[in-house]
Amino acid sequence: MDLSSIALQGLQQADTQLASAASNIASFQANAPAGAGVDTVDLSTAMVALLSAKNSYSANVATVKVAEEIRKTTIDLMA
Repeated sequence: MDLSSIALQGLQQADTQLASAASNIASFQANAPAGAGVDTVDLSTAMVALLSAKNSYSANVATVKVAEEIRKTTIDLMA
């Protein structure tokens, strides 16, 4: 399997996780029952998921960059 395709799949997964976490955070107060206090555990969990998605995205972008450098080096060696 190609390194770039693995990284792209990781980017798609990070995007899905980011969208889900952002949606959970955005609708956090809307899902709470009337008069209920803020559930910081659920909000903290959503924020951790958001940061995890961000870190996953960054790691996969770095992998794509490395794959491109490897490709360029290989082409230079073959030329």
